[in-house]
Amino acid sequence: MSNILKALALASLLSGAGPALAGEKDVTLYKNPQCGCCEGYADYLRENGFAVTVKPTHDLSAMSREAGIPVEAEGCHLAFIDGYAVSGHVPVGTVNKLLTERPDIKGVTLPGMPMGSPGMSGTKEGPFEILEIRKSGGTGGVYAKE
Repeated sequence: MSNILKALALASLLSGAGPALAGEKDVTLYKNPQCGCCEGYADYLRENGFAVTVKPTHDLSAMSREAGIPVEAEGCHLAFIDGYAVSGHVPVGTVNKLLTERPDIKGVTLPGMPMGSPGMSGTKEGPFEILEIRKSGGTGGVYAKE
């Protein structure tokens, strides 16, 4: 009898975890309407288990400022994932680290459009330095290197 109760308790825990995990994988990605590499990044996230909604906008720069990202640290698109801003072609390892560690920051950014980053063509020339976006705005130190 105790095995049945254990199995029911485990099933109950697993069924309760489903919706919470699904929310962590929902992404809204804002991009300039003409940008193709942003679609490549959206596909990359989908291939890694995320549910991505792409929304073209001409207000990307203003949205980045509102998210606390200075011009010099801006990526070519802006995503929102489980309460965090993710700017640019940030590798999924860093996105997963962000969602697992849940640091007290606004998000992360990989400035520019580095060659060889997820969604970009070309050869990666060295580790990417992904910067943290502080809650007060602006960038802090390096959050991750990939």
